[in-house]
Amino acid sequence: MQVLSHHIYEYKKGLRHLVLHTLGSEYRKVAEERLNQQNIDYVIQIVSASKINIFFGRGECVDVIRRIGVKKLHEYTPEEDFILGTMLGYDRLQQCQRYLAMRKISEIIEDN
Repeated sequence: MQVLSHHIYEYKKGLRHLVLHTLGSEYRKVAEERLNQQNIDYVIQIVSASKINIFFGRGECVDVIRRIGVKKLHEYTPEEDFILGTMLGYDRLQQCQRYLAMRKISEIIEDN
């Protein structure tokens, strides 16, 4: 929960517009209460019976996640993965390299 507090702090200070935070399912209610108290928009993705992902931040960013769909991260298309990585503030060049590699793999699969 300390990391969640730190992510909220970074968001409030403007260091991040979107945060992806993974935590144990048992902390879901506490995390939701904190985000609601702070008036922070969020969406929850269930990873497994014991883990959840919480995307939170600016409403526009969270709306993009909602429109993409709350699905498992490995189910994202290369384009969705690129958008998410860029919104999370990952290195743009690395995101470009990741996107190109993912496209190459998906093209090989499509050709077979």
